[in-house]
Amino acid sequence: MTDNIRVGIVGATVTPGGSGWGANAHVPALNGLPGYELKAICTAHEETAKNSAEKFGAELAFWDIKEMVEHSDVDLISVVVRVPWHKELVDIALEARKLVCCEWPLGANLLEAREMLETAEVANVPTLVGLQAQSDPLIMYARDLVASDEIGEIITVNLSVMVNAITERGDGRIWQGIRTNGANPMTIPGGHAVDALCYILGEFSEVSARVTTRITNWKHSVTGEDFPVDAPDTVSAIGVLRSGAEVSYQVASVPHNASGTRFEIYGQKGTLVLTAQSVNIGPSRLFLAKGNGPMNEIEAPNLYRLVPGDIASGPGINVGQAYARFANQLKSGNTEVPDFRLAVVRHTLIDAMERSHKEGRVINLK
Repeated sequence: MTDNIRVGIVGATVTPGGSGWGANAHVPALNGLPGYELKAICTAHEETAKNSAEKFGAELAFWDIKEMVEHSDVDLISVVVRVPWHKELVDIALEARKLVCCEWPLGANLLEAREMLETAEVANVPTLVGLQAQSDPLIMYARDLVASDEIGEIITVNLSVMVNAITERGDGRIWQGIRTNGANPMTIPGGHAVDALCYILGEFSEVSARVTTRITNWKHSVTGEDFPVDAPDTVSAIGVLRSGAEVSYQVASVPHNASGTRFEIYGQKGTLVLTAQSVNIGPSRLFLAKGNGPMNEIEAPNLYRLVPGDIASGPGINVGQAYARFANQLKSGNTEVPDFRLAVVRHTLIDAMERSHKEGRVINLK
């Protein structure tokens, strides 16, 4: 591998209609980061691949992932496509012994995630999963504040995630209404938020949850046809962390006036509150109170900012932060980034919430 990590992205495209996450977050992050080179783009069609590579400044264009993973000038494969396609593409990259970054959720379900982890362990290559919230400078700072006893023993935690329901969708997004596809408010905004919680405060020891679908019908934005929805859009959970702290957690996709994410951490000596429209995208705001004192907004020290100033805003910042941490890990040999092993831990928590609802009981996670 050269000094720069040469990246091939599967799924960054000029074609409208999908989430645009590859084009709007991964491309600017990689093009702005030292130590990385956006080398290749792979899409399903030759014309789209060539047009996308040209627009994004990538030297190589592929319309067959097997050709891209076999190319000697590509070191890291970033998979940024629909969740149901993750496993097949990731497995191809791992079998070629390439470094792999896969967007979150890792798999459409816990079983897929476990199988992908097993493949990665056999390949014995480093992996990165797209849980970018924990690379947000303020979330990294909040973790260190808690670890340094700034607010004392954590007593209780409240996490609320309210997102706007998108009930008219075209082909690029309407597939998310199908539960088995694994891309819904519970797994995506909820998954990112609860990962931030666990990153700052540690893992759950037990959880009890209700998981429901409150908006059961969408409309196709092109055909006007009704589209039945069974993907979960509302989660209400209570749990206990391994530290003993109590947690209340709610995720909901609401028709109007969604308030975003609010994360309250109450300690014996003080309080931390983090707010964001979406914790994985940002921008976040962090507030600290000592005792009964006022809540004051605080900024993360510069040491938590790992990306150049020209990508210090927009959806690329936390993606860039995650890639920067991954590069540091490859150099240092530490294990600081969210990898496939952590992704399985997070899938296990989400699965536990679903099982709790189905079985009507508390699920032990110790």
